[in-house]
Amino acid sequence: MKFLKKNYFLIFIILLAAFLRLYRIYDYAEFLGDQGRDVIIVRDFLKHGELFFIGPQTSIGNMYLGPFYYYLIAPSLLLSNFNPVGPAIFIALLGVATAFLIYFVANKWFSKPVAIISSFLYAISPVAIKYSSFSWNPNIMPFFALLFTYFIFNALYDRKYKSLIFASLSFVFAINSHFLALILLPLAGLFWLIHLYFLIKKQDKKLPEFIKYSIWAIVLFIVSLTPLILFDIKHNGQNTGAFIKFFSERQTTVNIKPYKSIPLLAPLFNQINTSLIAGKNIIFGITASIILVLGILFSFLINKKNKSYKYFIICSLWYLLGLIGLGLYKQHIYDHYFGFLFPVVFILTSYTIYTLSLIPKLGKLIGLSLIISFAYFSLKENPFQYSPNKQIGNTQEIVNFINSKTGNQPFNLALIAKSNTDAAYRYFFYQKNSPIVDLHSKITDQLFVICEPWQIDCQPINNPLWEIAAFGWSKIDQEWDFNGIKIFKLVANETGKK
Repeated sequence: MKFLKKNYFLIFIILLAAFLRLYRIYDYAEFLGDQGRDVIIVRDFLKHGELFFIGPQTSIGNMYLGPFYYYLIAPSLLLSNFNPVGPAIFIALLGVATAFLIYFVANKWFSKPVAIISSFLYAISPVAIKYSSFSWNPNIMPFFALLFTYFIFNALYDRKYKSLIFASLSFVFAINSHFLALILLPLAGLFWLIHLYFLIKKQDKKLPEFIKYSIWAIVLFIVSLTPLILFDIKHNGQNTGAFIKFFSERQTTVNIKPYKSIPLLAPLFNQINTSLIAGKNIIFGITASIILVLGILFSFLINKKNKSYKYFIICSLWYLLGLIGLGLYKQHIYDHYFGFLFPVVFILTSYTIYTLSLIPKLGKLIGLSLIISFAYFSLKENPFQYSPNKQIGNTQEIVNFINSKTGNQPFNLALIAKSNTDAAYRYFFYQKNSPIVDLHSKITDQLFVICEPWQIDCQPINNPLWEIAAFGWSKIDQEWDFNGIKIFKLVANETGKK
């Protein structure tokens, strides 16, 4: 009972975070091509022992991440008896754990009020909820980015150098989530060098211990690259070449001059705040960004003698370097790219709110008004206001429907969609041991074409899609409309061949 009374705010926040991420997750979870690809690979590993040495492919640059995300979600797929909702639940639980970790770190670095506010705002953020409710490699980034930063400064400030090992492990999972984790290195590297400098200057007795664990941390990271190295050896340096090309041919990838990002810092700052803490409300997002800038400047001025000031500087630099890194990227910036910044946005926002609340007379009113405003706009944009997509269930039903029309004969599959692949459908076909045949290995007597008609014309005949073109001259034998998705059965058109 003592624990409950002492931590009722935290318990409420954790339960709230869990509800917002797990409620009807089977219906709300995204299950598209990327998710299908992932569970196919993990399924083959679990059922057939097929090891994998690379992870998901990046959307830009034709590079591959490391494989550890696949190994991370494998137990959840097994425990769910190969239902793809298993990895989605695992990601949701990791999102809940992130809410707790934000509380833990903010409480250790700052104070309990800052911890409560930051974890509460994270728990109800619609963007944080969205990227905690389905299985996707970028969705693990917030947890491991915060864990990495915490362990780095636990090592440097508390002189607990064993934490460098845990920091390295955390970074391995962060970099396996998305290469944007590289933006975390300048901050960690800068403070590591400063710490090393002072240890050498003072001839500190702890210098050998610091060097030892630093070496172990580096070795651990290098060892984690072994699967990618083996893949590159087998494929003539494909991944390394793509990585080098990404940074050397920079017309459409990245700038290498940091000052180029300066004009983009303010728009990015506002974009992140609008997405994460302002519930996508543009006007309130601008207002919140202005208040945060003023609050951060105010915190710089009045908190210099505060013990937590060094952590405030860390958070400010973390956010600033993140903005600079994103500003150097030449492609569109999507919400999931902010994953490595998610924790610090909420922690820094909460620290600013708490600092403003200390202003005499009006401070508490300002702080409370900000919390209520952030909560209102976040909850207003709550994902439950929209009907669930039911992608897992619908995909499975479509697969069952096509299976009933194949006559138990081999068939090929194609998907016409604007931005999706057929991997989600293939996963269920494989699970049901359907006689589906890859077009690369054999052309059968029937091709089933699934068309997702959103912003795309469902015309399978003479469609330039490779799977349809490879099938050859064909005609529509049958067609159906299934829950808004069109399904066609194509067979060979002998007249057309002649």
